[in-house]
Amino acid sequence: MPNQSTSRPLASIFHLVANLQPSLRAYSALAGGFLALFTTVGFLNAYGVFQAYYQSDLLREQSASAISWIGSVSVFLLYLGSGLAGPLLDRFGPTRLLCVGSAALLVAVFAASWCSQYWQLFLAQGVLLGLGMSLVFCTPLGVVMRHMPRRRGLAVGVTIGGASIGGVVWPVLLQRLLVEHQVGFAWSMRVVGFVMVPLLGVVCLTVVEPRTKPVTGESLSAPGGGSQGAETDAPSLDSGAEDGMTGAKETGTKPPAGRPKMDFSVLRKPTYILLCVGLAIAFLGWFTPIFYISAYAVAMGQSSSTAFYLVAALNAASCFGRIVPGYLADKYGHYNILTISTLLSGVVGFTWTAAVSLGGLIAWALAYGFVSGAVVSLQAACAGKVAPHRSQGTAVGFMMACVSVSALIGTPISGQILSHSGYLSLSIWTGTTLVVGAAVVGTARLLESKSVTVAF
Repeated sequence: MPNQSTSRPLASIFHLVANLQPSLRAYSALAGGFLALFTTVGFLNAYGVFQAYYQSDLLREQSASAISWIGSVSVFLLYLGSGLAGPLLDRFGPTRLLCVGSAALLVAVFAASWCSQYWQLFLAQGVLLGLGMSLVFCTPLGVVMRHMPRRRGLAVGVTIGGASIGGVVWPVLLQRLLVEHQVGFAWSMRVVGFVMVPLLGVVCLTVVEPRTKPVTGESLSAPGGGSQGAETDAPSLDSGAEDGMTGAKETGTKPPAGRPKMDFSVLRKPTYILLCVGLAIAFLGWFTPIFYISAYAVAMGQSSSTAFYLVAALNAASCFGRIVPGYLADKYGHYNILTISTLLSGVVGFTWTAAVSLGGLIAWALAYGFVSGAVVSLQAACAGKVAPHRSQGTAVGFMMACVSVSALIGTPISGQILSHSGYLSLSIWTGTTLVVGAAVVGTARLLESKSVTVAF
């Protein structure tokens, strides 16, 4: 009986969310997705704070490259796990995945608070945290794209904007706890865990699927003319329905019986394959500034507290760099804007070591944060653009699984480059990987249309 009485309020909340009007369900999913990315990728974006703290205090006997493996493994498993989470989302829906992922994430954070040795942190903050986050990270992206097929660039940009805001809040919180108030690593991690509990609870309750199944889109024309895979697979309220956000008005049609079959046809599309390859190359260097900008600032003579705030500055700029290009991408083409953003990220990466003063460091962090934001926010939109509606979770998941290998080896390679050749070589590595990645993504774009003026 106690279990039954406890479950009734929770079941009532689920029922309330499930019966919201389509527009409210869309905004509910968008808000929940924002919080999901705030809690997952936002927290990983603060790893530069941990990198600097571990190097100077808790794990000072370890090399920079060894310490970076903790963050790299968590990012690797976040992306790799998304390869499994995507198909599971298509088959089972979001709620179960979010609940399991949230539980694993919280266990990892609280377990890390008891760790004092490298191998313990590697397992808790590296392995378990990454696995839990993968379910909470990928799931909302697939759900939001189903709610907002015509505005997927802006919708995904807003959702991933949560990662940027988290990348501002978490470093400041950790810096206050670890440095200013000196509460210690253990209680700092516990405070983080207690903050995450209600946030993840909201995520589990609000990220829900569109109520009705989409109709086939053969009779619908895609924006910009022509048929474009996922753009035509789902109707959109953008073209006259009540909320301007999600699929068509409710018709009362019952969804087909049984669970939908998994569809892997998108994995054979050349455009999709080149997108995955290009992003995999780009992400060999994309995380490098996030992990090493604090350590670089200290090497340039800045204090540890100032260096921590550079991570927050980079992520603050990244928030605008994820939302603004998302809006532009819906108008001028997702692949077009992704290619340009990745190229500009590489150009800024080449200029890293030109920043030596505090003003220069802040300006560089803001510039890189802004131009690199779309590299993350548009990857899911680009993957979903060439996938049928029923397999968008699979498309996003497998794309992230490809990126996971780069996330695993990229920053340790950066650490080795730093140890042997210094920050100038690290800057060249960052710029080169991003420019080459942009070239491959641009090639994927040209497969769809040779005209660069076409919005794709």
